[in-house]
Amino acid sequence: MYLPTPDDAHDPEAQRVADKRRLASAAKGSVAFVLALVIVFGLQGLGDYRAFAVAPRTLDGLLGLLTAPLLHGSPEHLVANATALLLLGTLALAVYPRATVRALPLMWLGSGLGAWVLGDAGSFHLGASGLTHGLMFLVFMLGLLRRDRPSIAAGMIAFLFYGGMLLTVLPQEPGVSWQSHLGGALGGIVAAFLLRRADPVPPRRRYSWEIEEEEAERAAQAERDTFEPGSPKDVPVLWQRDAQEDAREEERGVVLRFPPRDR
Repeated sequence: MYLPTPDDAHDPEAQRVADKRRLASAAKGSVAFVLALVIVFGLQGLGDYRAFAVAPRTLDGLLGLLTAPLLHGSPEHLVANATALLLLGTLALAVYPRATVRALPLMWLGSGLGAWVLGDAGSFHLGASGLTHGLMFLVFMLGLLRRDRPSIAAGMIAFLFYGGMLLTVLPQEPGVSWQSHLGGALGGIVAAFLLRRADPVPPRRRYSWEIEEEEAERAAQAERDTFEPGSPKDVPVLWQRDAQEDAREEERGVVLRFPPRDR
């Protein structure tokens, strides 16, 4: 899978302004979501929030598919997820604004379904770590599928900071919901395949050394065209024999047949 990268933007300055505006919008969206998590965490002390968590394989636990990513068990839990959401959320929204918004339901529900199907009976699963894993796998897979420069850079940044999420989708530490991690990661992978064309490929920036190489290649080709002889088919015909000359040539030329020699 490869998406061809278009040429330079017609107006580079306008493109830079649009990129800055998109990055600012992505950062604002990530900060707004983290603030919502902080507000919900402050309200959790008003009652028993376990009713809104995912309870595996129970009908009442299905409510957690919608509400569990908003809940957190401790301030440390909240801070860890908030940090990942700020970085990965900003990165995903800046490079893939359309794909990220459309992929959010898949990652959200995938996180809850993974915990509901694979979780231990009697346990409760909550937290936005499934979303963080979904965003990481979304950005990483889109980099592999699209392979344009911004996608590759975003995938490398996501893997550099959170490449360890490739292992946390498996059982690692007691009390950590690897089931929701796995569900969110699968949601991100599925969304990457489905939404890889949702965002247009940005114009490709050409660097000075690329322009110099192209100019040198054109000059070398022009030099080869100057000194190399052309094809014989391209040489103009200055004289052609007519039919009368061919007839006279046939009259002058006689072919004598010699009888075979007896043996």
